[in-house]
Amino acid sequence: MTQPINLRQARKQKARADKAKQAETNRIQFGTPKAQRELEKAREAKRQAALEAHKRDTDEGSET
Repeated sequence: MTQPINLRQARKQKARADKAKQAETNRIQFGTPKAQRELEKAREAKRQAALEAHKRDTDEGSET
C-alpha cells in the first residue's frame, strides 16, 4: 500500500518551490547593476547596427 500524503505539507512545499523560482527570476531581472544593463544594451545596439549594415540592398526593377 502507498504512503498517505499530508496535503498541507505538499501545498507548503509547492508554495516554497514557486517562491524560489520567482526569486531566481527576480534576481536575474532586477539584480544586475545599471552600468552592466547599459553595457548590454549598447552591445545589442551595436550588434543590430552591424547586422543592418551587412544586409543586401534589393532593387525592385532589376532582375539578377
